[in-house]
Amino acid sequence: MMEEGQALARITPARRMMTLAGEAPLPRVLSARQKAAVIVRYLIAEGAKIPLAQLPDHMQQALAEQMGAMRLVDRQTLDAVVAEFLAELDSVGLAFPGGIEGVLSVMDGHISQSAASRLRRKAGVSAGTDPWERLTALPVPQLLAVIEEEAVEVAAVVMSKLPVAKAADMLGRLPGERARRIAFAVSLTGNIDPETVRRIGLAILAQIDSQPPRAFDTGPVERVGAILNVSPALTREEVLQGLEAEDAGFAEKVRRAIFTWVHIPARIPPRDVPKIIRMVDQVRLVAAMAFAAGKPGMEETTEFILSNISQRMAQGLREEVAARGKVKEKEGEEAMNLIIGAIRELEASGEVVMVVEEEE
Repeated sequence: MMEEGQALARITPARRMMTLAGEAPLPRVLSARQKAAVIVRYLIAEGAKIPLAQLPDHMQQALAEQMGAMRLVDRQTLDAVVAEFLAELDSVGLAFPGGIEGVLSVMDGHISQSAASRLRRKAGVSAGTDPWERLTALPVPQLLAVIEEEAVEVAAVVMSKLPVAKAADMLGRLPGERARRIAFAVSLTGNIDPETVRRIGLAILAQIDSQPPRAFDTGPVERVGAILNVSPALTREEVLQGLEAEDAGFAEKVRRAIFTWVHIPARIPPRDVPKIIRMVDQVRLVAAMAFAAGKPGMEETTEFILSNISQRMAQGLREEVAARGKVKEKEGEEAMNLIIGAIRELEASGEVVMVVEEEE
């Protein structure tokens, strides 16, 4: 709106004064629709960028038809229309965001998720709503859940509407055969009309909005894995055995989500070991290494850490571990959990990227 106002303000004051003083012929009387056409035409001529595509289709059509029906507008009429428009702009005291999504972005944190979902469902079927503005902004995991359940042709339309980087990310996360089928289906989308694409977007949005709000940000596998990460080893193994008896598939997913001391060599790149060492109190690190001494699986992690730091520091840690002697189980596991917590913090900040274990 500022750009439009600056463009309109470039009308010469002399011309405006002549019009207001009555030294020129009186301007023509135009309808509201004609005035809108005059303002839009003038702004385009001045090089201003007007987001007309955000208007509902019927309003865009009406504006285009009105502009097509007009021919010439004299300078006095142009000055009068622009002066009236500028006066209306100056009188505006408060502006509201257009559309439900704009309102929800302003009211984020002030209304409940259930109320926001109801508003989105209502807006999803309203005329003029572009569902792809919101769909393209959704995170990849949420879009991926939709793609996995939809037909290949629908998935191809979604891929075609997404930014290239996001579409490539999603394609890389899909199984090979389905990814190939979707990629081929994209080649068949050339003749789809815009209204069909819009209806597909509305249907997908309605499917997403119909899902009840989630009380937890993470899934059950991640939550159980996070709990077992910091549980005593004996408790962790007993729980996993119980899960395997109840649901072997769920238990296997939880095992993959668990990250403990013994998983460090397989999941942490050697170059990131010094970053972890700098975040951990050396007393706790020595306690964890002393507790791991002589225990299969745990001792290998100690050697992995020592082999990826400077020789001088590694030698100093070896001497301290030897002098520390035997460590009680509770103290040793607490020290290991502290190191795991430091690794998780580094991962969350992006400083450490853990290696993902591939499924068989």
